[in-house]
Amino acid sequence: MQLRSLAVIAALSLGVVVPASAADVTFAVGQSGESTMVYRLGAQFDFASSWWQSDVGRLTGYWDVGYTYWDGDEGSSNHSISFTPVFVYEFAGEAVRPYIEAGIGVAAFANTEFEDQDLGSSFQFEDRIGLGLRFSGQEVGVRAIHYSNAGLQTPNDGLESYTLHYRLSF
Repeated sequence: MQLRSLAVIAALSLGVVVPASAADVTFAVGQSGESTMVYRLGAQFDFASSWWQSDVGRLTGYWDVGYTYWDGDEGSSNHSISFTPVFVYEFAGEAVRPYIEAGIGVAAFANTEFEDQDLGSSFQFEDRIGLGLRFSGQEVGVRAIHYSNAGLQTPNDGLESYTLHYRLSF
């Protein structure tokens, strides 16, 4: 139930803060810090603005909404949804543009226990960093994401995922 409530809040928020533009689709696969497979499907909506544009690059960003499946051992799999604003510094380039990114958002997990980790609550903060390449309406990159309830509940074991992602712009 908590997972659905957060999904509704995220969807309503998108209607308010995202300009009417097509969503980009992202796919990611990787592992958790406990070597569990992680699969992620997301939608990204670019910010309508960019800042500090120069010959070197520009600062921009996107809103990210994602669903992650955590493939655990024998019945300990988990699901999470997340909503994160992400800031991106995109370096200048003709055909290929390297970038770095960072963001802090929120996530909700279906179960508070996963493998040997006890998250303490379904509500988690999502901190991420990443880097990659953009080219021809596509993007490939690597990303590290940390989930924690920031000590709002105990225990607060937290989780990490390390993924390779692909983004397709429409």
